[in-house]
Amino acid sequence: MKESTRTELEAAAFRRLVQHLQERTDVQNIDLMNLAGFCRNCLSRWYQEAASEQGVDIDKDSARDIVYGMPYEQWKATYQTEASDAQQTAFSKQAKHD
Repeated sequence: MKESTRTELEAAAFRRLVQHLQERTDVQNIDLMNLAGFCRNCLSRWYQEAASEQGVDIDKDSARDIVYGMPYEQWKATYQTEASDAQQTAFSKQAKHD
């Protein structure tokens, strides 16, 4: 496979992942962290780091806007719920294994 084709496929898969996360507002970041070890904030940080590696300056808020599809504070106010005791306990256990 040509490198350019691989890059295009990876970019398409990334865009689909972001779209999926934007559509699944019912899935909280803590759920993602507990199950997969990453969340929307991680993805936006990775995006920002990749941009930096390419010499492109993207700030934290802009990277989050790309992943969340809206300003992060708006997403939190609209969709974020209070973490349950069970979610917090699972997160604490998961964080100890990292």
